[in-house]
Order: sequence, then structure tokens, then C-alpha cells
Amino acid sequence: MPQKHATHCQTQSHMKPAIIAWQAYIKARSHRWSARSLLEHERLCDAGGRTKARGRKPGTANTTQPGPLYDLLQLPLSNINADVVERWLIQQRHRPAVARAGFVRLRAFINWCAGRPAYERQVVPAACTKSYVKDEVPRAKVRQDALERQHLRLWFEQVRKLKNPVQAAYLQTVLLTGARREEIAALTWANVDFTWRRMTIADKVAGIRVIPLTPYVAALLIELKRRPDIHPDDPWVFSSPTAASGRIQEPRAAHDKVLRQAGIPHVSIHGLRRSFGSLAQWLEIPSGVIPQIQGHKPSATAERHYRVRPIDLLYMWHAKYEGWILEQAGIEQPSIALQEMSVTRRCARP
Repeated sequence: MPQKHATHCQTQSHMKPAIIAWQAYIKARSHRWSARSLLEHERLCDAGGRTKARGRKPGTANTTQPGPLYDLLQLPLSNINADVVERWLIQQRHRPAVARAGFVRLRAFINWCAGRPAYERQVVPAACTKSYVKDEVPRAKVRQDALERQHLRLWFEQVRKLKNPVQAAYLQTVLLTGARREEIAALTWANVDFTWRRMTIADKVAGIRVIPLTPYVAALLIELKRRPDIHPDDPWVFSSPTAASGRIQEPRAAHDKVLRQAGIPHVSIHGLRRSFGSLAQWLEIPSGVIPQIQGHKPSATAERHYRVRPIDLLYMWHAKYEGWILEQAGIEQPSIALQEMSVTRRCARP
């Protein structure tokens, strides 16, 4: 009888949908992920069916669609084999970027299950490793969208015309710091140091990263801090009273408007980060400075083990670079001396 009971329990566990193991996987790994990575994993298996709050395109449904992995994860783990994954990839051919992102995360999930006693007898380890499965995985496209030097004047003109000062400041800050969109969106006042001219931001590689607070970016943040409609206890630099999180969530619509008004070809929010790296080629900035500011992993041995640039050295080059970008846009870079005088006056909340 005990043997039969154990066999029955094992059979029952084998029949449970894989989404249960997926939820356990998220719970076990989420502390290692950024907030955006966690959100992406949750969206992949979302059941959908909720009314769209924003961003609905004409002619589309007014409810959210299930995540790309939702139907797949309704199957038992033991049923998710190479043939099933291949069919799923074929069904996703109409959206290659989604298919690739989903496959990469599914593969990591399968590997995690294969190394856990609770799932190792259920999972099919080769589900994502067969050659005919890999052949169906869309290749990653090299994205090259970025602002060019000749775009800067028109881009800044239109950004500064935006009615929402938070969106305007956010877009300019992303361009002038080269940071990832979520790193800037999640910036808090506690991590902005006007005295020592630095910002501490969440880094998906190193955990945290300290970058210079350059004169123009500092001026943008000072203006935000003085907004009369902001609650004194609001922790977010780029706050949004309409967002559930309390901070800016989706700046794409504002940026798309800027690009249309300026007549500039499409540039994504991440393309602004890419612009920071590409435009720096116009100046003779030492190699390694820009990647360190942007939070790229060091590539050369010398960078990994020997080059330690203090924040004041980074500030010198970063401020010079910011000044050059502003010069192309026809904007005068604020004086540091004037800023230091204004910080205590203008950052104090009424």
C-alpha cells in the first residue's frame, strides 16, 4: 500500500501544470533579477484578459492577451519536450523578438528544474537543446537606432516643449547619462547627491553604480524637486501620480511625439542609451570611461583588474561630454558655481 500511495503521488505531481514550477522558479530566482527582468518573467506567463488601461491601438482588443508562454506552461513539465517547444517556436514566427526572449527564459527555467530534486524526474532536459529546436529560434537583430549629431538641436527643442516636465527631464537624463531606461526611471531622491555631484543607480550587472551628476542634469533635477505639485515625501525623482508604482512607467509615447515633431527617424528609449555611446566618438575621451559610466562589463584585462577611475575623474570627462552635446543643441551648459549657490535655495521644499 505505501508503494502504491507513493506511485499515485508521483503520478499526480507529474500531471500538475508546469506553471506551478515556473512560479516556484520565479520565487527562487527573483532576488537575483532586476525589477524589469522580474516583470518580463511575469508577463511571459500572464493569463491576460484584463482591460487595457492604456496604449490600446485602433482595431485591437480592449483586453490584454495571454503571455507567450502561458499556454505552453499549462502542460505538465514532462510533456514539454523538444517537439512541443519546436511547435511553439513555429507558432511564434510572426513575432520573432518575443519568441527569442521567451525561448531564452524557457531554457533557463528547464535547466533550473533539471537541477532540482522536486522537478528533475518530471522535466525533459533536452527540450531546448535539440538542433532542430535551435534552428527555429529567431536570430537576434543588431539594433542600431540612435540619435546622430545633426539630430541633437531638433531633438532637444522638441523634448523641452513637452508639457509634462517629468517626461522631458527623464528623456534628457537618459540621453545625457547613457543609463538603462529602468535605472533612471527608478531613481530616488535619496540617491541623488547634489553636494558631491553624483547619483547612485541600480545596475543590472553590478547591483549598484555611482555615476557623475553633471551640471545640466543637475539643473533638470533641481527643477523637478521644486515642482509645487509634488508631495514632500515622494521618493521618486521621476514621479507619476497616475502610475501604480508612483513613478514614470512608459515614456515611449512622449518620445515618439518628439521624434515626429522633429522629423527624426525612429529611436527607441534604449536607442538614447546607444546614442550616448556612439556620439562620444566625436570626442577624444579615454577608452573605458564611457563604458564605466554606462555600466558595461569591462572587456579588456587592464580594464577589469587595473583601471580604477574615481568618480571625480569620471565627472571631468562626463561634464566635458555633456557640454559638447549641449553645444550641438545650442544650449548653454549651466555653471557649476551658480548651481552650488542654487541647490540650497531651490532644493529646499516649501
